[in-house]
Amino acid sequence: MKFFCAFLWGSIDYSEYSVYNCIYTILEEGDILKILISNKSELPIYEQIKVQIREQIMSGEIAANESLPSIRKLAKELGISVITTTRAYSDLEKEGFLITLQGKGTFVVEKDNHMIKEQFLKRIEQSFMEAINNAKLADVSNEEMLIILKNLMEE
Repeated sequence: MKFFCAFLWGSIDYSEYSVYNCIYTILEEGDILKILISNKSELPIYEQIKVQIREQIMSGEIAANESLPSIRKLAKELGISVITTTRAYSDLEKEGFLITLQGKGTFVVEKDNHMIKEQFLKRIEQSFMEAINNAKLADVSNEEMLIILKNLMEE
């Protein structure tokens, strides 16, 4: 497994990052684990790692049964504490995304359609709550909100 740090990653605007660490990890099948850590983020570092790995699993960028870097190796490459990477991996295990096999490593669990759907439903609910709160602030009625939603769904 090779590690390297690069400063170009998708469509991320680096102007918001004053200090950051990044890692591109070549996984076994030639896929890449992308992690960007921002010291300016409101999220703790373990949460940043967890969110990015979860996103890559949900999007299919990291395939089921794919081996992830060891906790120590990831911590070393990101220049962070082993405790931090342990927390991220542990949380992802509790959520059902990863499994650690003693002496073999950490692997992505086979996608469970129900689990993935629940994650997307949670995101949808959060987005709706944000829209509802914005609508209340702008004094937009329920009827107007339904019209907006209907129009967006027809696009």
